[in-house]
Amino acid sequence: FAADRRAGSAVEGDGLYRELRSGARDLACLLMADLSLSTDTYVDDHHRVIDVVRDSLFLFAEALDATGDRFALHGFSSRKRDPVRVHTLKTFEERYGGAVRGRISAIKPGYYTRMGAAIRHASAMLAAQPAGRRLLLLLTDGKPNDLDKYEGRYGIEDTRQAVLEARRLGLQPFCVTIDAKGNDYLPHLFGNGGYVVIRQPSELPKRLPLLYAQLTA
Repeated sequence: FAADRRAGSAVEGDGLYRELRSGARDLACLLMADLSLSTDTYVDDHHRVIDVVRDSLFLFAEALDATGDRFALHGFSSRKRDPVRVHTLKTFEERYGGAVRGRISAIKPGYYTRMGAAIRHASAMLAAQPAGRRLLLLLTDGKPNDLDKYEGRYGIEDTRQAVLEARRLGLQPFCVTIDAKGNDYLPHLFGNGGYVVIRQPSELPKRLPLLYAQLTA
C-alpha cells in the first residue's frame, strides 16, 4: 500500500475520490498527526500504528488533492516544555507530489503527546488562511501526555482550553482517534460532536477521507 503511494501510483477504490470531488470551495483543512512513541505499538501481527497513520496520510492527501481543496499536513511530538516538535509534511502553498510523499514515507515515532501545544500551533497556522471555513483535524491514538505534570488532569484541561481557543478563532477542531477508550475523555475535550473513535485501526486509511467528506459537505 505505502509503496504504491511512494511511487506516486493512483489507487482509486470504493468510489472514494468520486465522493470527495467537489470543485473549488472556500475552505482550508490542516491535519495534525500524533507521531509520539505510542505509535510504535502494533495493531496486528504485521502493522504498527505509525504504519496505519502513514497509509492514512497518503490516502487523505491523494483524496484532497483530487478535490482541489486547500490543505496542509503536519505531524507532532513533544518532550516536556521544549517547543513542540512539528514535522511539516505539506504546507498550504505546496503542491502534493513526490517531495510530500517522501516526507510522509519518512515519518517515525518519537517522544510524547503535548496535545494542547500542538493544537495551538496548528490553530495559528490555520487561522492565517483566508478561507470562509477552516477545519482542524487532529489524528491521534491516545490521551495527552508528557514526562512532566502534563500527564493526567493538567494535560486534559490544557488540551480542552486549546480546543476552546481554536473555536474562538473561528476554526472547526475535530479529533479522529483509534484509542478504544476515547469515549472516556474526548467528550470533555472536543464535545460530543467533535470527535470520532475508529475502533478498527486498519480501517483508518479509508475512513479518514470519507469522514472529511462528511465534515465538509
